[in-house]
Amino acid sequence: MIVKEAKGYSGRAYVIIPKDSDDLFALRRTIKRGDLVLGQTTRIIKHVKQYGRPEKGDRVKVMISLRVEDVSLYDSVDRLRVTGIITDTNNENVSKGSHHSMTVRINDTIMIEKDTKWHDTEIGILTRSGISEEFVLVAIDTQEAAVARVSGTHLEMIPNTYSGQSGKRYQSARKSNPSIENFFSDVAGTIQTIKKNIQDNYSSRIVIFGPGEAKRKLLNYLNAAKSQFEKEQISVVEGVDVAGEDGIYVFLRSTALKEVMSSSKISSVSSILDEVLKLISKGENKYALGTKEVSEAASMRNIKSVIFSDAIFKSNYDEETIMNLLNLIELHGGMLYAVDSSTDLGLRVSSLGGIVGLLRYSKL
Repeated sequence: MIVKEAKGYSGRAYVIIPKDSDDLFALRRTIKRGDLVLGQTTRIIKHVKQYGRPEKGDRVKVMISLRVEDVSLYDSVDRLRVTGIITDTNNENVSKGSHHSMTVRINDTIMIEKDTKWHDTEIGILTRSGISEEFVLVAIDTQEAAVARVSGTHLEMIPNTYSGQSGKRYQSARKSNPSIENFFSDVAGTIQTIKKNIQDNYSSRIVIFGPGEAKRKLLNYLNAAKSQFEKEQISVVEGVDVAGEDGIYVFLRSTALKEVMSSSKISSVSSILDEVLKLISKGENKYALGTKEVSEAASMRNIKSVIFSDAIFKSNYDEETIMNLLNLIELHGGMLYAVDSSTDLGLRVSSLGGIVGLLRYSKL
């Protein structure tokens, strides 16, 4: 989470960019009824003709200031819905005083203004959710490459880049293979595009893997382009012999993830989930699955860490009950991790009831 105090508001307003699902959860806990939220949204603008009905209208992007009436996670941990009354806008066709729902997603920029100075506890919730390192993953062979960005527990996949190589060890007499250097240049350009979205105060690491020697050739190519990649730590990982988008997902399920990305949130979540599955296989009762079991453990201050996905909001419990449960867990020292369906981890948590808890001691 990027949190910067807005100038000229005497501590009443902060500019915020959520970087993963945990950040949206933190925003859900800090945005209150009556706050002003400034951000970009879309709205249908209808043009009324004289003596005729309004046209169907066009959906356009507008900047609005919204007086908050309600905030929710919108049945998902990677989208936050803020509902309220429009107090200001940059488009004269948008009526002030009308109701509107703004959707805040990962990497969106918003400003939150409160009537009084922000409390230290509210700032603490936002800053505790912050991450300082992001990862760029490259799964490559001589024919294709996929590049992905891992921010917290969220995965952003870029479509495959293809080299046009035939895959043969010899070149055809009629038509030679396209230059592999051009292929590496395209991959490097994709990495550069992702880097532009990584904040200057964040560190980034590039992790390259895949079958054959293409990964090492790409490493040499990137090292040669020192002016573009001088700040990044670049490493090559062995043991993941799949390229393209499938290679990214294989890496995120491999043991190499924990070795190379040990400091990342996604590695922590993977370790917790593996530990829970190990306890299940051994028959040890130091875990809780589903909202009911986690609630019982939380009431006894027995939650060490918990992972939850969007499936928790599709249970029989209302969102306010779930929020109170998660706040109680954090109050008693438990760690909270939100995961979305962009990774295999989110799907695994959803299949286990939407929420998984690692306990401090065995259940009775």
